[in-house]
Amino acid sequence: MLSQVPTQDACLSCGACCAFFRVSFYWAEGLHMPEHYTEPVTAVYSCMAGTNQPQPRCVALAGEIGRQVSCGMYEARSSSCKEVQIADAQCNKARAAYGMIPFTALDMPAPVNDDDFNQVS
Repeated sequence: MLSQVPTQDACLSCGACCAFFRVSFYWAEGLHMPEHYTEPVTAVYSCMAGTNQPQPRCVALAGEIGRQVSCGMYEARSSSCKEVQIADAQCNKARAAYGMIPFTALDMPAPVNDDDFNQVS
């Protein structure tokens, strides 16, 4: 299966998860969000406006999926948004729905420099 290794800013050129899943969360998480960004799902849960429909797209998502996107409230995003990680199963499921190749996660060891190297300018 063809896949690619994601870069740190891979989400900025994707956005598939924001236009594939219903973004549900405990209603109180939405209190700090602009009112028009959320809508009730049940008495206990809310969701991001635009994601509770057959062809979801989060109201906070700007840009073109698969090319360049941004989140209008990234710093205040819900716990549901924070749970999706680059190259996890949810990410790759959404990418597949948009015809994008999946990401492969790499476990990279932390860089180590035991040489006590001092660079001279």
